[in-house]
Amino acid sequence: MATTNVVCDGGDVDGCGGERSLDLLPAALLETIMTKLDVASLCSIASTCRTLRSCVTRVLTFTPNFHVFNVSLSMETVRPLLFPNQKLSSLKLDCGRLGNSAIDILVRPSLREISLQNCRDFSGDLISEIGRKCKDLRLLCLGSVAEKVGRTINRCALEDLLNGCSHLEVLALMFDLSLYLRPSDGRIFGLVSDKLTHLELGHISSRMMTQLLTSTETSGQVSNKPVTSTVLQNVQQLRLSVDCIDDAVVKAISKSLTSLIDLDLRDAPIEDPRQVSDLTDFGLQEINQNGKLKHLSLIRSQEFHSTYFRRVSDQGMLFLADKCLRIESICLGGFCRVTDAGFKTVLHSCANLSKFSVYHGYKLTDLVFHDILATTLSLSHVSLRLCHLLTDHAVQKLASNLALESLDLRGCRNLRDEALEAISHLPKLKVLLLDGTDVSDKGLSYLKEGVWGSLVSLSVRGCRKLTDKFMTTLFDGSSKLALRELDLSNLRNLTDAAIFALAKSGAPITKLQLRECRLIGDPSVMALASTRVYEDECPGSSLCLLDLYDCGGITQLSFKWLKKPFFPRLKWLGITGSVNRDIVDALARRRPHLQVSCRGEELGNDGEDDWDSADIHQHSEAQEDELEQWILGDEGVEMEDAQDESDEDASEED
Repeated sequence: MATTNVVCDGGDVDGCGGERSLDLLPAALLETIMTKLDVASLCSIASTCRTLRSCVTRVLTFTPNFHVFNVSLSMETVRPLLFPNQKLSSLKLDCGRLGNSAIDILVRPSLREISLQNCRDFSGDLISEIGRKCKDLRLLCLGSVAEKVGRTINRCALEDLLNGCSHLEVLALMFDLSLYLRPSDGRIFGLVSDKLTHLELGHISSRMMTQLLTSTETSGQVSNKPVTSTVLQNVQQLRLSVDCIDDAVVKAISKSLTSLIDLDLRDAPIEDPRQVSDLTDFGLQEINQNGKLKHLSLIRSQEFHSTYFRRVSDQGMLFLADKCLRIESICLGGFCRVTDAGFKTVLHSCANLSKFSVYHGYKLTDLVFHDILATTLSLSHVSLRLCHLLTDHAVQKLASNLALESLDLRGCRNLRDEALEAISHLPKLKVLLLDGTDVSDKGLSYLKEGVWGSLVSLSVRGCRKLTDKFMTTLFDGSSKLALRELDLSNLRNLTDAAIFALAKSGAPITKLQLRECRLIGDPSVMALASTRVYEDECPGSSLCLLDLYDCGGITQLSFKWLKKPFFPRLKWLGITGSVNRDIVDALARRRPHLQVSCRGEELGNDGEDDWDSADIHQHSEAQEDELEQWILGDEGVEMEDAQDESDEDASEED
């Protein structure tokens, strides 16, 4: 079949060169093809020539989906991209650089899905306007609303939302509702759509949730809509962060939500709960009264205070296992009194279990997995974080599950090389987290024999015995790598030589963490900046996240390599601000879509809880610098670059 070659002169952004120009193709054909692309791709191709830019401009007036999550767009960018589009039905956006002035641009009647992250500079007006305008909304996810000082949310805004959006099926309000509502205000959730199947709340008091679910007031009204005991009766997925998980809230959820399939409850008390307001064995007996539950997560975090479920024993686990025979995944965190007998009961009773997670299992030992071969379990995800009594023997038994895809052993400080030898035989393993274990270079070398071809994410943070040797062994260039995420933080013996081996291998790493590696310095940055992962691509093209916080050898020289055109996909950068604050600020100005962190916070998770980091996350494809060029305009970029060069030169002279 004959083919036609279309040649575009990359040096001429005003037109296409060659005998067969894009101008010869019908605009309708080009636009039809473009409707299959996402917004990031459209913005990228719009920067190549005038013909494509014109087509993209028209396509953006009727594209149904506008999804840009890994770049925080400004008001000047969002307005021309969104304003002409009257056909928009799905909007997913990072609003880190937007505020109330963008409400009229973002909120429109045609929308059926809204997912807005980092809404810190918005007030409750955003919530209210969505309720007033988006009558056909099916999905709503709002994160961090009104977290900025001076912003607030009132009760009326939530009423407007729940009254107006009567067709909601998914509702996720990922902020602290307890700051704006009194405990008695929980009944306003009686206004939610009876079509709601998924509810997620960033934080709500247990008392408020209990009142909502146990209300039997059928004659009272909230905003002219009666409150009944069947509120939320069709919810299948419930994810809540509460002040304290107690028997009352667990009982209310189990009794009222008769369709529940997925239950995720988390708390982080600021002090030890009183006996009358805590979870007990009898509370666990109430879970899954209708027998439909497939996924259960009960976690007590030590974020604010070292507190645990002190009133739950092995008997409670016996009650739970008896009620959850068909459960497929279970996550238990903070059950300090539960012993091997309790955890073993769950493992041996739940025949369909594929995901098993225990955090802070202080009494969990190897005996839990001693006879796991006697079960019919086919575990794909196992997390045993901060289970200090586990040894290599437990991992050797677990490795009999050849279906394992994710294994989180962070904080299991008694694990050594024998565990890695067993792990090396897992053919499907994609995620391996070994932070704080006692493994050595020899143990890591075992991975080369089996799992190295399938491993996507590896973390060895804080493993004190590791040196450069394991890096040169793993990244010797002899095999094709699937690895995308690598955490080498807090390795005191790691030097630039290890990063040279990584760069030389051409591994397509998208997330590299080197924080608190005191021997890592400028040569590592230079090596990474010069890496060509794929043929014909620009240097350093694969990295989306690079964390260099508190690396002892980073100086002003590294910032010269963090400029364009190096690291074109980089979206998150961790650095020590004291290196030179003026240069850090200049870099942030020069690359406005690069999130530069100088305070040591973890990057790329937007402050989310790290409990589920062992899961395999699907990352959207990183956007290239053409997106920034199209958004900002070539002239604007050149002006900023020139100003930043002047600033940096002056700083260096000083």
